[in-house]
Amino acid sequence: MTWSIVARDPATGAFGVAVATKFFAVGALCPHASPHGALATQALVNPTFGPRGLRMLAEGRQPVQVMAALISSDDGRDHRQLHFVGRDDGAAYTGSACIDWCGHKVAQGYSVAGNMLAGPRVVDDTHAAYADNAKLPFPRRLIAALLAGEAAGGDKRGKQSAALLVWGVEEWPLLSLRVDDHADPLPELARLERVSRERFVHFRQFLPTRANPAGVFDRATIEAGIAAGLAAEAEEAKARG
Repeated sequence: MTWSIVARDPATGAFGVAVATKFFAVGALCPHASPHGALATQALVNPTFGPRGLRMLAEGRQPVQVMAALISSDDGRDHRQLHFVGRDDGAAYTGSACIDWCGHKVAQGYSVAGNMLAGPRVVDDTHAAYADNAKLPFPRRLIAALLAGEAAGGDKRGKQSAALLVWGVEEWPLLSLRVDDHADPLPELARLERVSRERFVHFRQFLPTRANPAGVFDRATIEAGIAAGLAAEAEEAKARG
């Protein structure tokens, strides 16, 4: 099951995963991210790959080393699909027992992988759409890529769930959205991302951070910052036409 894109935003350094499938609550087990990288574990999912892989990236290991360590430790490796990006490069693996169509495509800073797909165009079009939408803000760029893959056929069994995870330099995510059970999950994911820009993405700048453990808790300052963020968002949308 599942196809996904993992990427590092060249503008901000943030890591992200967007994923969709005909399976319940894909966001619960498949996408993982941290300040050190992002990965998706899918097919016959091994949820231990997420925490273990991110720990190894935090230790400074390269993605190909992390991939080798995870796959070699797993007796079910032939049934797994795994791909991820670190600070400098990425890696991908599709086991020999994954169900057709299955495969992956890795480029500088991002990777697309999927199994049980309608065909190779799902991965190819997802990959191309991410490259073609470089001017979009990172979360929307990830969603646009998956929408292109869905237009090419997506999961051959149908649709059910989708998720988006974006992680910056803190120990908490910049954005974590899940559509666990929906007739058309990717448009719903896009709608949730739009709603996040109504207040949440402008509010999060005031949360505590490692550099500022207290954060900002003056409500007037927070509301003024949200208003400024909304105005900037409107100007950006106007400029894009």
